[in-house]
Amino acid sequence: MFKPVAGMRPKLACEIRPEGVVAARGGPGQITVSYAGLGEGAVVPGLKVPNLVDTRAVRKALESALGDVGARSGALTVVVPDAAARVLLLDFDTLPSRRNEALPVVRFRLRKMVPFDVETASVSYQVMTEKDEQLSVLVTVIPRDVLEEYESVVRDAGFDPGVVLPGTLAAAAAVEGSSATLMVNRIGATVTTAVTQEDEMLLHRSMDLPADPVAREEEMAQAVITALAWYEDTLKRLPSTMYYAGPGGAGGAAQSRWASLVEPAPRIADLGGVKLSEITSIPAGLTAGVTGALST
Repeated sequence: MFKPVAGMRPKLACEIRPEGVVAARGGPGQITVSYAGLGEGAVVPGLKVPNLVDTRAVRKALESALGDVGARSGALTVVVPDAAARVLLLDFDTLPSRRNEALPVVRFRLRKMVPFDVETASVSYQVMTEKDEQLSVLVTVIPRDVLEEYESVVRDAGFDPGVVLPGTLAAAAAVEGSSATLMVNRIGATVTTAVTQEDEMLLHRSMDLPADPVAREEEMAQAVITALAWYEDTLKRLPSTMYYAGPGGAGGAAQSRWASLVEPAPRIADLGGVKLSEITSIPAGLTAGVTGALST
């Protein structure tokens, strides 16, 4: 899931967001990106169906965005909103080395941690580290009917959902360098804060934002302040830069009310390697998911 082995993912990706569909083809240094917008309410991410309220509009947006990058069929990485899945960091004393034996152990731990049927859900895991006879494991779980909803619309558009990833896990692969990185990813009414270092996910927290605009800005700020406090407590320093993905990009985030409420305020930079001057038809801040999905 996180920091994939080179060549293990398709060289075609799309992200289905409430704002629209972002598609990308290629790899680092030769990426082609396109965007097709959606009307308000067409995609409402969550742990229950329907996520895709207007399936026909989503399918047409997929066909348009993928067609604009020169794709008509084939396997692709599908990036879904964070709200459609749960991502957890769990500690285990041990796990069986065989995946078919380890998955029941992981599912057992998840039973009281997620508000849906774990036995029928799709579960993936990746061991991050093994220290002091304890395993740190990154786990992603998505309700089966929600996953099928996203996979079905991709198939209806003529493509094969070869890999499915939540937005922040996909975007995290766009981080360059080995130093600790703080990310803030806003997808619709959800904000996720995450910290990565080299090939390890250290923190991943998602929270729903309130509908009221003033309360939403305050909750955004609180989520970032909490992540900064965790960063300082754990790594014994504060980040000089905070990487943002979401509507408005880094420029919009820097001018937002939520950013003005964050103290001390790190510099805000865009997450993702595609420059806006190269993709002027795409709203700022929406390319990190597909850029990360194509990173190896």
